[in-house]
Amino acid sequence: MVALHDLVDLDRYPLHEPEGAAYVAVVDRARAQLADTGCALNKDFVRPEAVSVLAAEIESNKVDTHFSRQDINPYFHTEVNPDFPPDHPVNTFIERSSGFIPGDSWEPGCANEVLFRAPEVARFLADCLRIPELHCYADPLAGLTSNILDPGQQFTWHFDTNDFAVTVLVQEAEAGGSFEYIPAIRSADDEGFDRIAAALAGDRTDVVSLDLRPGDLQIFKGRYSLHRVTRVAEASRPRHAAIFAYTEQADVIGRVERTRQLFGRVLPEHEAAEIARVRGDALLD
Repeated sequence: MVALHDLVDLDRYPLHEPEGAAYVAVVDRARAQLADTGCALNKDFVRPEAVSVLAAEIESNKVDTHFSRQDINPYFHTEVNPDFPPDHPVNTFIERSSGFIPGDSWEPGCANEVLFRAPEVARFLADCLRIPELHCYADPLAGLTSNILDPGQQFTWHFDTNDFAVTVLVQEAEAGGSFEYIPAIRSADDEGFDRIAAALAGDRTDVVSLDLRPGDLQIFKGRYSLHRVTRVAEASRPRHAAIFAYTEQADVIGRVERTRQLFGRVLPEHEAAEIARVRGDALLD
């Protein structure tokens, strides 16, 4: 079975020595980035040879990808809302075309799963986020996934339903496929519609374009930061990213509507969780 030291550069990121000065320095750097822009970029987190293993697993499972194309607003809605003006962000729909490999496609013990489920990784992420404890997302489809953008596809401006996201870029596009975001464009009690409308209209005043390379681990607070992946050029290779989802509480299952949009199906676990769900804020989503 693959071990953590086979995957992570433990010299640069000593996850196995959480009391050491080097570990504390890495965590402090990530905390500073998160406080500044809502995004911590951990360069070369995954060893180069391990990136090749992750890439091969994604390529092998790509046959299970659920591809979809929808015109969505930043809240993942697809229908016009008559309560808002036609040019409002709620009624501004842009193409989202991409695919996701579902969580039930991965072989147990594969490198992607080992990296996702390693307790040392979860502890490191929790420390960076100043959270007491993190759990692997219990959602059977959305816990461990890979986002696929083939040539011509894009993941347009949107917000995440969870407070943070963890990704590893595994294969970069040769042209296009850039991760862009606008930090803290809204808050739990302010939707920030004016700034969002400006961004959707092409205003790039506050846009940050991240310099991501294969093997980089990204911790991103996407609940309040508008973000997208730009269109992959038609002549480019695809963009592949591993997505590792964690939650502060154990046994969390994703929303039915978002799950169906991204994976094309829901399971009984999703239906049951939707009935019992309690919202943490009043944002549109």
